[in-house]
Amino acid sequence: MEKKLICVSCPIGCEITARIENGVVTSVTGNRCPRGEAYARQEAIDPMRVLPTSVQVIGGDLPLVSVKTDRPVPKRLIWQIMDYIRALSIEAPVKIGQVLAEDIMGTEANLVATREVRPVQERSPSRASPLKQSRAGSSRSPDRTGEQ
Repeated sequence: MEKKLICVSCPIGCEITARIENGVVTSVTGNRCPRGEAYARQEAIDPMRVLPTSVQVIGGDLPLVSVKTDRPVPKRLIWQIMDYIRALSIEAPVKIGQVLAEDIMGTEANLVATREVRPVQERSPSRASPLKQSRAGSSRSPDRTGEQ
């Protein structure tokens, strides 16, 4: 059996053909670099993906924190991993790079935060917008052109 792939290991985007016999890649053609061959051998048998998603935050200035796996996970496990992640919640504060779950489903991949979420109490005070500040103390409103 042959599997045709577009390599995503570098910007060239080679069209690669992987020949598979008895569940083993026997040859790879079309790649212009060694990374392409490694990509095709993995992708043809057991595709892997870095999984970006979000996790619920309790008591944070944001309701969700963006996260991703720190290494690719088997594509065949993504739905099961998502079920696991969907059940997670974390209390604020959350720091960038904080590990929220280790070795997800035996994949050796950790789930790490990619954004900071502060506790609600630490929310920075809101400032008036420049338009509101310019109107302060003025009894006239700008017309549609912005002129007063």
